[in-house]
Amino acid sequence: MFTGIIQTVGQIEHTTPMGEDVKLHITCNGLDMQDVIIGDSIAVNGVCLTAISLSNSHFEAHVSKETLSVTVGFEAAEEGHTKPVNLEKALRLNDRLGGHLVSGHVDGVGQVVRFEELGDCWRLDVRAPHVLSKYIAIKGSICVDGVSLTVNNVDKDIFSMNLIPHTLENTTLKNLGIGSRVNLEVDQIARYVERMTEWMTQTNTDEPA
Repeated sequence: MFTGIIQTVGQIEHTTPMGEDVKLHITCNGLDMQDVIIGDSIAVNGVCLTAISLSNSHFEAHVSKETLSVTVGFEAAEEGHTKPVNLEKALRLNDRLGGHLVSGHVDGVGQVVRFEELGDCWRLDVRAPHVLSKYIAIKGSICVDGVSLTVNNVDKDIFSMNLIPHTLENTTLKNLGIGSRVNLEVDQIARYVERMTEWMTQTNTDEPA
């Protein structure tokens, strides 16, 4: 589990093809790795990945074909160029929950439709896949490329958020533009509420008259 509070922006230095999978080579950029061991989870742009090798400054993660098919951000960077990614180590039971509970299991890929400066902040509008829209609520939480954000407005499949300067300075969201694709994870509570409602409806329907 994670919180959506980004601890550092790392860099994908390069990717190594592994059949239909890939191996990522990522610099940690100051992230304290002393309490991380091989097999631990690290969220990379909101995707829970397993560290398969590590040092104080780098780690490697194996990304499966399935994960590649439902997320964005792990495409091979142009030769000689690195790719910035949001990093967060897994939550410990005694950690502060500054954002919201995030599983690192991406629900879908959204697309930026508006990104503009509003005073000291920036407004970010994202179009979500239609199937996810029912889980997105005003003043609810959502995870965008691993960043825990509060939804300010919802209009059909498009939801809006305000990004404060601190968020822009300390995440990759400052690099977004119109048309950028982002990993989305909806609030887990919304999914559980839907499942409970479905179960109650089915139970009532199945009861004998």
